Amino acid sequence: MAKAKVAAPSGGKAAKKKKWSKGKVKDKSQHLVTLDRPTYDRALKEVPTFRFISQSILIERLKIGGTLARVVIRHLEKEGQIKRIVHHSRQLIYTRATAASTD
Repeated sequence: MAKAKVAAPSGGKAAKKKKWSKGKVKDKSQHLVTLDRPTYDRALKEVPTFRFISQSILIERLKIGGTLARVVIRHLEKEGQIKRIVHHSRQLIYTRATAASTD
């Protein structure tokens, strides 16, 4: 009987350690760093139809890098295909340019 009590620890550190969850980690995505012809054509065709256009939207939908997204946005704005809503130092927000909303 004395041996049975010693063999089974009842609490403390030896009982059971708490397992902390690690949380979900997003995989690093491989986005394009140079514009190839199909991606460029797709950007010129699809982006002006988006209702809300920002750098992060282009990164997510077109799978391009942030620098390329800014270049595409500047190009489309210069051509008049998109219209600026908010110009903040960190976040540029645009919308599609409709015939009624041209300046």
